[in-house]
Amino acid sequence: MNPRPHRHARRDDAGSAAVETVLLMPVLLVLLGFVVFVGRVGTVQQDVYSAARDASRAASIRNAPAAAIDDARDTATATLASRGLDCAPLTVTVDAGRFAPGGAVAVDVTCVISLADVSRLGVPGAKTVTARAVSVIDTHQGQP
Repeated sequence: MNPRPHRHARRDDAGSAAVETVLLMPVLLVLLGFVVFVGRVGTVQQDVYSAARDASRAASIRNAPAAAIDDARDTATATLASRGLDCAPLTVTVDAGRFAPGGAVAVDVTCVISLADVSRLGVPGAKTVTARAVSVIDTHQGQP
């Protein structure tokens, strides 16, 4: 007796990789967009901190509180502009209450940014980013 060979039905997998790729592509694109968005928001936070740091340093090397306040505001605005940030509105608060040799000057920068501009992905809404920096005034400032 001759046993009949078992015939296994072969599935045709041709094209399944292409279908899987087509189904996964939107998920991968959304994930990539999210990573870009988070990275851009992090960069904006660093830019606002840099503006506060630069402004406090600029204020700390001035000789008078009024000049320090003006210089801090100008420096913060220039730093953010050089990094391509458009804050609407931009608030720069300078605390020159301890403005004396050995004292300190503090600068708070608050920037409200459009998430659509930051991410360049058309994400709706806005985010408020705030940073504070303090610079010590040199104890020998103003001395010959």
